[in-house]
Amino acid sequence: MNGVHVAIIMDGNGRWAKRQGRPRWRGHLAGIESVRAVIRAAPDLGVDTLTLYAFSADNWKRPRSEVFRLFALLRHFCRRECAELCAEGVRVSAIGRRDRLPAAVLKTLEDTERATASGRRLHLRLAIDYSARTAMTDAVRWAVRQANEGALRPEDLSPDLLDRTITRGVAAPDILIRTAGEQRLSDFLLWEVAYTELIFTNALWPDFRGRDLAAALEEFAGRERRYGGLPDHRLVG
Repeated sequence: MNGVHVAIIMDGNGRWAKRQGRPRWRGHLAGIESVRAVIRAAPDLGVDTLTLYAFSADNWKRPRSEVFRLFALLRHFCRRECAELCAEGVRVSAIGRRDRLPAAVLKTLEDTERATASGRRLHLRLAIDYSARTAMTDAVRWAVRQANEGALRPEDLSPDLLDRTITRGVAAPDILIRTAGEQRLSDFLLWEVAYTELIFTNALWPDFRGRDLAAALEEFAGRERRYGGLPDHRLVG
């Protein structure tokens, strides 16, 4: 299996911490180990693009102390892992808003993007301050501006044009995995997952490892993707 794009909603850090009798931030810290494990396992499993939902636009509603720790963990991850990511051919890029990120967080993130830009083995995309609805709204706003400037006719607006604007050329996920038993998309890649295979697991994110990614890929390999069509053996008459 080659060239697979996997997207993951990393859920369950808080529940993991609660079960351990620990504060929520300990769950987020434990979740970093799962991030490392999945990044290391992904290329050998045929994954060339990995999109992780790291911080949603709605996560700003959480207590300020928790938001602070989440960003501190992001900076720690980027700083600690940058050398290994470079050595392993992992390119890091972020999707989502950047204007609301703390200056120190944004600098560390952009430093990591620059340092890893030549990576070709795995494209690691971090969705930070991300909202799919905002991404789609931004694409429509761009199209309206283009139309007002005379650069785009209404009849030129098409799903393909919006797709290129929203995805910036990154192929849609083949699989979306959500951990911790929840079965919703939570404003993540809503445009891109139109034909994505959804896999839900009860494993809490801090317990998720390379073997769990392998199991999800094995399940995916057994599924039949029709894209609205019919299996070949039914195309008769």
